[in-house]
Amino acid sequence: MSVARSWRTRRQRYSLVGERCEYCQNAIFPPRDVCPHCAEPAQKEYTMSGRGTVYSYTTVYDPPAGFEAYAPYPVALVKLDEGPMVTAQLTDVGADDVRIGMPVEMVTRKLSEQGDEGIIQYSYKFRPRWEQQAVAA
Repeated sequence: MSVARSWRTRRQRYSLVGERCEYCQNAIFPPRDVCPHCAEPAQKEYTMSGRGTVYSYTTVYDPPAGFEAYAPYPVALVKLDEGPMVTAQLTDVGADDVRIGMPVEMVTRKLSEQGDEGIIQYSYKFRPRWEQQAVAA
């Protein structure tokens, strides 16, 4: 990823900044010019809570280049509490411990790096919610 692209997308990757449609009030992520729910302009910035539940998931055993050190790792489709769904890597949980409906929260973690002196990319990932871990212990 180039420095310019990394800079332009940093707010979405670090804090789940999307939009809330002024017409139908639906949350939208990532931001778009037109609301996918009502086709009206959707330009009111909105920061998602970062909380959601696992809607579906899979385990990646044969990762793409640059992600070999993380394999095997779970990737989930997370339904945010505000409504949008996002695809993200799960962290702080073993692949065998992931369950559909599991409450999760967004965290910022290292995603990749370009060599010893290249750009280090951070992005959102999701982990089990802390209150769920305390109850299970």
